[in-house]
Amino acid sequence: MKSGFKYSNDNKRYHTWNYHLQNKFGSKVFKIALNAGFTCPNIDGSKGVGGCSYCSGGSGDFAGDPEKSIPEQFNEIKEMMHGKWKRALYMPYFQANTNTYAPADVLREKFEPVLREKNVVGISISTRADALEDDVLEYLSELNGRTYLITELGLQTTFDETGERINRCHTYGDFLDGYRRLTERNINVCVHLINGLPGETYEMMITNARRVAALMPHCVKIHLLHILKNTAMEKDYSQGLIKTLDLDEYVMIVCDQLRCFHEDTVIQRLTGDGGRDSLIAPLWSLKKFVVLNEIDKRMLKYDMFQGDKFDRAHTN
Repeated sequence: MKSGFKYSNDNKRYHTWNYHLQNKFGSKVFKIALNAGFTCPNIDGSKGVGGCSYCSGGSGDFAGDPEKSIPEQFNEIKEMMHGKWKRALYMPYFQANTNTYAPADVLREKFEPVLREKNVVGISISTRADALEDDVLEYLSELNGRTYLITELGLQTTFDETGERINRCHTYGDFLDGYRRLTERNINVCVHLINGLPGETYEMMITNARRVAALMPHCVKIHLLHILKNTAMEKDYSQGLIKTLDLDEYVMIVCDQLRCFHEDTVIQRLTGDGGRDSLIAPLWSLKKFVVLNEIDKRMLKYDMFQGDKFDRAHTN
């Protein structure tokens, strides 16, 4: 059943990543999550220590084994993914930690080998807006001229008081500066937001979406806050200092956020991953298809579409 949404060939009322890739490349494309062994500015002490309070030691819990070479990781995960999709194209995804937090010549050594792999159609690089030195931006510009590049910026929140509480160690102003430096070079940006961060209200989470939507990013990822074992946030949660969203709350927030984003912005993700062995709460998040189905059902029930409340004039 088609939804009537401009960028959909099924029942979705938002611009899905799968739709975007199918239409761009004419084939299934799957990301191959890699760990290049980078660290982060708020782990190694240059900005802070300990990492973000929700982080279990560096984003990318589902990425490859850093003890193996990048090509080894790529081919291992590629073969595993082919258990689901027999024929597909590939996008290496440098996911773990901050993947531009090194000189450009180091990045070349990490990125170039997988770009030469057969049927690779692009590259996705996850990083922070405060880890974009001039030589790195020059290299990213070069990459952008010869492949489909997406630079993923972990913003998480536009509120600096929340950022301080979660030990983010950069500001919204830092993000806006990094975003500008990428987009003025015509580099595609995917912005990450997390719903349910400590102290954030419904109104704040909608404001996060509106502020990011006004920037007209190429893509966004909307995540759910997970409480993971061996994190600083686990301690706060165990002491009752923070709580997580329930399913109905999360679905309502996401649907209202989707309405804020222009229909051209691709929605790469609407929930997050928490490993069964490490996840403490919310346990309902393990049922990802239930979450996505509830989002579809609510958007249909209230006749919502991505972009039907888009406001380019929203201030940043």
